[in-house]
Amino acid sequence: MRTLYPAIRPYDTHRLAVEPPHELYVEECGNPEGIPVVFVHGGPGGGCRESDRCFFDPERYRIILFDQRGAGRSTPYASLVNNHAQGLVADLELLRVAMGVERWLVFGGSWGATLALLYAETYPQRILGLVLRGIFLCRDQDVRWFYQWGASQVFPEHWQDFVAPIATDERDDLLAAYYRLLISGNEIERMAAAKAWSTWEGRCSTLRPHSQVVNHFASPRFALALARIEAHYFVNHAYLRPNQIIEDAHRLAGIPGIVVHGRYDMVCPIDQAHALCRAWPDAEFDIIGEAGHSATEPGITDALVRATDTMARRLADH
Repeated sequence: MRTLYPAIRPYDTHRLAVEPPHELYVEECGNPEGIPVVFVHGGPGGGCRESDRCFFDPERYRIILFDQRGAGRSTPYASLVNNHAQGLVADLELLRVAMGVERWLVFGGSWGATLALLYAETYPQRILGLVLRGIFLCRDQDVRWFYQWGASQVFPEHWQDFVAPIATDERDDLLAAYYRLLISGNEIERMAAAKAWSTWEGRCSTLRPHSQVVNHFASPRFALALARIEAHYFVNHAYLRPNQIIEDAHRLAGIPGIVVHGRYDMVCPIDQAHALCRAWPDAEFDIIGEAGHSATEPGITDALVRATDTMARRLADH
């Protein structure tokens, strides 16, 4: 079973000004002459981690990572101003131009897969291929599954903690109630809501309990950006038309892809990946039997590293 490549350091970092007030953190790792690949993190609002550099062979890839608007080391932190899906798609294209890349491989998981698909459907001529994990189509039904009714039936003890910050008479619309708390001027109230929101996601992300994953999601700085930005997007229907990704999947024709999805993904159930692959015949669908949603799970990590190695071989042959 494959594991991540050894830890590496960036050989360059940048700040990229995009739509005000946002400035993105960008880093480059690996081989400056290698196959360009961009890592698109999840959330929205998740930010990149050092381990994200390690899904790629550093001898074969020029690895570009960036923190999306309001996330990670981008500024202003946790900002909701001008934070929308169309802006993030535009940022990716601006980043490609700024990095001097003609075409690149796009790698993303969860919301990162959502954004990668939106970008590929907008700029298919710029895509060498897609490696995607934990498909999230961001339809209202997909958001409702995780934040209103669905996953609640699988993790009832964790759900009890998730709904605890919300008054009983507001629980018929948890997303709206959470959003009110997360944009509240009361810092204590806002932080408590962010931690409950983010901890719920961390607890549900793996097939087996994984304390390191939960602790990462519960850390205050990560939780605040993740919760605020996710709730902001989801109350606005992710700024997408209903079923937009599937309706526009014809634009992916001819783009090679590898889709990795855990059989027991409770954050983004596998029906979303199945629907995508039916609409995008060029994608290979790799179902991981002993896994949930997280890229840290051994089966998911193995499949993703194999996928990037496979893409490197194929792209080198062309």
